[in-house]
Amino acid sequence: MTLDTVKHANETPDVEQPWAELGLKQDEYERIRAILGRRPTGAELAMYSVMWSEHCSYKSSKVHLRQFGEKAPENDALLVGIGENAGVVDVGQGYAVTFKVESHNHPSYIEPYQGAATGVGGIVRDILAMGARPVAVMDPLRFGAADHPDTKRVLPGVVAGIGGYGNCLGLPNIGGEVVFDPCYQGNPLVNALCIGVMKHEDIHLAKASGAGNKVVLYGARTGGDGIGGVSVLASETFDDSKPTKRPAVQVGDPFQEKLLIECTLELFREGLVEGIQDLGGAGLSCATSELASAGSGGMRVDLDRVHLRDATLSPEEILMSESQERMCAVVEPSKIDRFLEICEKWDVIATVIGEVTDGERLEIFWHGEQIVDVPPRTVAHEGPVYERPYARPEWQDALQADDANALPRPQTPEELREQVLKVISSPNQASKSWITDQYDRFVQGNTVLAQPEDSGMIRIDEETGLGVAVATDGNGRYAKLDPYAGAQLALAESYRNVAATGARPLAISNCLNFGSPEDPAVMWQFAEATRGLADGCLALGTPVTGGNVSLYNQTGETAIHPTPVVAVLGVIDDVNRRTPMAFREEGQLLYLLGDTREELGGSAWSQVIHDHLGGLPPAVDLDREKLLAEILIAASRDGMIDAAHDLSDGGLVQALTESCLRGGKGARIVVPDGLDPFVFLFSESAGRAVVSVPRSEELRFTDMCGARGLPATRIGVVDGEALEIQGQFGLSLAELRAAHEATIPSLVG
Repeated sequence: MTLDTVKHANETPDVEQPWAELGLKQDEYERIRAILGRRPTGAELAMYSVMWSEHCSYKSSKVHLRQFGEKAPENDALLVGIGENAGVVDVGQGYAVTFKVESHNHPSYIEPYQGAATGVGGIVRDILAMGARPVAVMDPLRFGAADHPDTKRVLPGVVAGIGGYGNCLGLPNIGGEVVFDPCYQGNPLVNALCIGVMKHEDIHLAKASGAGNKVVLYGARTGGDGIGGVSVLASETFDDSKPTKRPAVQVGDPFQEKLLIECTLELFREGLVEGIQDLGGAGLSCATSELASAGSGGMRVDLDRVHLRDATLSPEEILMSESQERMCAVVEPSKIDRFLEICEKWDVIATVIGEVTDGERLEIFWHGEQIVDVPPRTVAHEGPVYERPYARPEWQDALQADDANALPRPQTPEELREQVLKVISSPNQASKSWITDQYDRFVQGNTVLAQPEDSGMIRIDEETGLGVAVATDGNGRYAKLDPYAGAQLALAESYRNVAATGARPLAISNCLNFGSPEDPAVMWQFAEATRGLADGCLALGTPVTGGNVSLYNQTGETAIHPTPVVAVLGVIDDVNRRTPMAFREEGQLLYLLGDTREELGGSAWSQVIHDHLGGLPPAVDLDREKLLAEILIAASRDGMIDAAHDLSDGGLVQALTESCLRGGKGARIVVPDGLDPFVFLFSESAGRAVVSVPRSEELRFTDMCGARGLPATRIGVVDGEALEIQGQFGLSLAELRAAHEATIPSLVG
């Protein structure tokens, strides 16, 4: 077969090309021809197809994502924002923290173990590329119905992949979520987050500058696994009838990644790296075009120098391969020998594959023949931008009118007790310890809070106790009812979870999981959720530092619930002052903070007892969320509370169950006058938390709440070995534990 060179492309303008099979639209293909002034070569077509995919170019979401910049709150802590591999924030004492959440949804359905494992590996390399040492990971997960046969295939593989890869890297998995819902059947959501730590002066960016500087590819050999990979797979509706959209899922090697991490950190320490980019989605196509686009010149690459696992790979396949554990660095010529020496020390293959030029083109050669000659920005940063039509779906009014508050309620204390047991033992509310016990949560010795706490917390500095807390949250049921409010509720819950541990929320990352952008109803959900999140971040003062958009999450015509997952990062001056969720001291007083209203739309109770989704989600009051957070942080810092737990899915009874079981202590609870016991236990009103207060601190604590205008209602006391709702029912801790902990093992076992 004749090599399709730039010269050949100029001479053969009418050659038929497989642009449609590569996921391009006809107008996109015509635009590529216009940019180049000729037809693209096969290698150029491969590069444009993966880089202009939905996953890499954000072509359907860019117009809405701009709000995160336009509405960004002023925040002195933000050091690196949207546009780099990950955002970076200043956490004090000269330290910076980088964090980001991304998706690996479709690959994890096809190959649960490798899809999830390489999701962890990819996000870890994003953090590494910023110059940071990765210190922890988290995984928000969504699966189909818990009792569906395919969930039993997907869930154990995903969990094993996350645990296998992360545990081998020696990174603690400190948080996340596991949610079951039939809408995710056939399209699970596997989101992965990583946190990294560095000093301010160690921040690195993805850019290729300095003519004559060398381009080095280092790490694992390039193979045929993942050709097109997530860049194509995540850019099309999931459909069994389209095998061309199911390229091989990437295969991960965590031990190779561990060597790559330590090698890269040593390269950073010796100042050998001018610019760096990890190889994830779109592989070398992404790394070379983005480095060149963000730099001050051009780039020449000799593709035949790439170290391969499979010598039969074509140039197009090499450019599209998403083989894992690879990085691309820009290095000054005087430093190249030392760079290669360190790679050899760590048993990491490294090859000079090109250099930075003083031109404006990305030029790629194959055995001396030029196969790519493109303006790099047109590949990496100037892809299509679509203003997709969107419209509020016709069914939205009927959905919201189907009020969950009107559903039949328990009529007797016995019936209330029975429904409490059903809710706390339901798959979404039950203990996830079967899953989280497969993750090493305490490796490295710096984890101070981990699942099932409200947020994970990591110590950064051993001498001062400086630490960061991170929580991820999202409720697709709320977002289905009202995507604007649903996105803000996800933000508010994550913000509240961080504050409940005593940390001050600083910034967010997000993973926006939605159906097909070609569906106007889905695009309306996306537009509303993005607007809600941007407005919410402005109100709370927490800038968006980056994140991920995952579209086409649907099977055939059936889209998932709109699922914006929000990760909030906060800082705490001394992790020794953290607040756990466990009730530990008998006699301590229990206070409910915030207002409880009759809000059951999208609630756990409506789902478990009535299999119902309708009405409106809980109201959002971001000023109240800020006030609640300030109280929780001050009370933690000043020793006024010993435990705190936010109220969200499942309401107060869920929080009480978890805090009682976590500490092995019961509680006697009194229903406040004028409040329906059912609403008291199951309402999911936002802006609330339950805290345990030492008797010696009660006056100081209530005075603070009163002075700040935060409702604080004394509802009981930590006591005994049962959860007793006085005048209603009692449940022993043994019965609670049996109900709460048996569900997941019985489903997957």
